[in-house]
Amino acid sequence: MSPSEQQSPAPVPVPSVWTRPRRQKEQAPLSREQIVAAAVRLLDAEGIEALSMRKLGTEMGTAATSLYRHVANKDELIELVVDEVYGELELPEAGGPDGWRASLSHSGHSLRDMVLRHPWVASVLGQVGLAHLGPNLMRMSERMLRLARTAGFPPGEADLAMKAVISYVIGATTSEASYLSLLARSGMSEADWLRSLAPAAQQALDEHPLTQDHYATQRDRDPARLREENFDYGLQRVLDGLATRIDRD
Repeated sequence: MSPSEQQSPAPVPVPSVWTRPRRQKEQAPLSREQIVAAAVRLLDAEGIEALSMRKLGTEMGTAATSLYRHVANKDELIELVVDEVYGELELPEAGGPDGWRASLSHSGHSLRDMVLRHPWVASVLGQVGLAHLGPNLMRMSERMLRLARTAGFPPGEADLAMKAVISYVIGATTSEASYLSLLARSGMSEADWLRSLAPAAQQALDEHPLTQDHYATQRDRDPARLREENFDYGLQRVLDGLATRIDRD
């Protein structure tokens, strides 16, 4: 048989909780919703490294086999918990063509707040299979697309505009969430952590006068407020760029 006559291997579907039929009747006394809520609590308390079906079962006072009646594996569980926390987002309506920017800014800050409440999210966003098919993520996408269309973006560009905003928020917040996770493991407040690093930071800055001047102006400011301002500056510049696209069109 010639190479051209050889059959290509059959495509392998991407496994996902959103493509697998759900049981019509949940088996009492456990439900998928209870499992997801318990998994979010475990993740918030101990991080992604602590999540396993066995540990989750122990936390819920049941055997891991009981969980598998509702969730096929850990990957499906991660898809579910990611969609669950996306349900916390506040995505206001634009309130007219001129209100899109304030609404989109609020949405960006809401997404950041969600990730910082659940910092484990940042570590799993690249491994959640078909997470975009989840009901909460679908609602988020629909609402943000409506914001973009209200702003004046044509259909083909509205999706790209929303992806630009989300990419900035996720990129900026992922590093912030990792920093806060490290801080939590240290057992120190952010102010104490920064004070403990001051001698090493000062030594590292000795040969970098511009960075040293910047560090001196920020040193006594509230670190949480400073992080929020840094995030908002970048978000507003992204929105500035989108605004020029609307004005040009």
